[in-house]
Amino acid sequence: MRKPGLVASDVDGTLLDSMERVSSRTAATVRRVMADDVPFVLVTGRPPRWMPSVVAGLGVSGVAVCANGAVLYDTTADAVLASTEIDTVTLHDVVHELHHEMPGCAVAVERTTGGANDRVHEQFLAEEDFRQVWPNSDIHVAAPDELVGKPAVKLLVLHDRMNSAQMAAIAEEVVGDRLEMTYSTGAGMIEFSAAGVDKASGLRSVAADLGVDQADVIAFGDMPNDVSMLSWAGHGVAMRNAHEAALAVADEVTATNNDNGVAQVLERWW
Repeated sequence: MRKPGLVASDVDGTLLDSMERVSSRTAATVRRVMADDVPFVLVTGRPPRWMPSVVAGLGVSGVAVCANGAVLYDTTADAVLASTEIDTVTLHDVVHELHHEMPGCAVAVERTTGGANDRVHEQFLAEEDFRQVWPNSDIHVAAPDELVGKPAVKLLVLHDRMNSAQMAAIAEEVVGDRLEMTYSTGAGMIEFSAAGVDKASGLRSVAADLGVDQADVIAFGDMPNDVSMLSWAGHGVAMRNAHEAALAVADEVTATNNDNGVAQVLERWW
């Protein structure tokens, strides 16, 4: 492709190495991209509160697409710019049906506040069983009514005796097109956003605001939640370590995240 007008990258398994670090080579390349007045957009399943460490590692900031496309977050101002939520009726019904059809699963919800550090205790609510399987200091354990009583930007479903692909096959039959389903790990967790919300929709919105044509967007990713973005971008690049679904739709395959795969491609122009 010609020199990109916008660079978009997934975070985990793509931009970060397996130790969740940004290499000096990758950080230097990203800084050259932005110094050339070309936007670099992080597009991730992570919520805003998990972005500051990534931004610090890169040494640059800007608008990021978080929660698999549901949240636009200004990393410079630490401000949520926009969010698209799952409504309470759908949230309630889907959680009830998944508990019935997938015994042993546990659920959590992501909600947004004003920024990464604003009312953190309100952002990630989960059932006790979810916390027991996935210990995390961010989690606020809540009663079922509290979990589904307000809209959420993301629904997470975890099962400690199934992998993500197995869960997805069941959930697809249960949920249908009421929500957008994906996963970013194979280790027994699937994620839901509002219908029509994915990484492609979030990136499309940012590109439109910046006046960048779809054909001039290059995107990098590695997991099923990156498929929509890789397919939408003018040039989609999968990591060598990518899931087969991402590899299948990519225009190009680069080196692994541990071998600076993102930097290796961007160094053609920067």
